[in-house]
Amino acid sequence: MSDFRRGVRLGIDVGKARVGVARCDPDGLLATPVETVARDDAAIARLVALAEEYSANELLVGLPLNLRGEDTPSTTDAREFAAALATASGLPVRLVDERLSTVSAHAALRSSGRSQRSSRSIVDQVAAVVLLQQALDVEKSTGRPSGVPVPQEPA
Repeated sequence: MSDFRRGVRLGIDVGKARVGVARCDPDGLLATPVETVARDDAAIARLVALAEEYSANELLVGLPLNLRGEDTPSTTDAREFAAALATASGLPVRLVDERLSTVSAHAALRSSGRSQRSSRSIVDQVAAVVLLQQALDVEKSTGRPSGVPVPQEPA
């Protein structure tokens, strides 16, 4: 754990209609839900504002690969969203494999007794928590940051 980087990180689960956001504490122990952001023209600005509000030092964006680890149309969308976020925020952004985060989120909500319909508003946040917690756990166990960095374009 000596190689673990301290600091607040935001986990971001990018969907077609909504973006789930989670954050961790400065010690990277626990990911918690923050909010669900509408996927519209103001989404990037809202995420930049959340990063500032929580003094985040890194953003982790879920990369939805298929089960064979291959790109899908959603993968391309997440890469483009992450690149725009990196440019707008000026923060390091990493793409993290999130193949099962939404599935895990739905399962967790079901096991807590929530129906799919009543979970719709928070499932994106829970998926963001799952992907962020997985990334933190990987970094703690390997000593290396999870995912791959998104190159930063000058704004």
